[in-house]
Amino acid sequence: MHRIFTTSVASVYPHYVTKVERKGRTQAELDQVIEWLTGYDDAELHRRLDDDTTFEDFFAQAELNPNAAAIKGVVCGVRVEDVEDPLMQKIRYLDKLVDELAKGKAMVKILRS
Repeated sequence: MHRIFTTSVASVYPHYVTKVERKGRTQAELDQVIEWLTGYDDAELHRRLDDDTTFEDFFAQAELNPNAAAIKGVVCGVRVEDVEDPLMQKIRYLDKLVDELAKGKAMVKILRS
């Protein structure tokens, strides 16, 4: 089991916020991206963060967006569409979306609309 699986989402979330805000995006936009991917609403997302939910539980209880398979590209030198472990792939999907947000990509493109 990879260490990230048992890491709390709340411990990584501030790093996501810092990354996107440093590039001129907002926490609200970050939340919108996470909610699009996971199917959580704002209250549920923040409840999971407050409860120190692990990545494993976070994604186990999420209803992944049907368009998530359209997320393609490289994160940390690995193509997200080629990741074999389903949980790791979901985590990489999230990482890729955060990267796209930080790079200034339009929300309609990030959300695969």
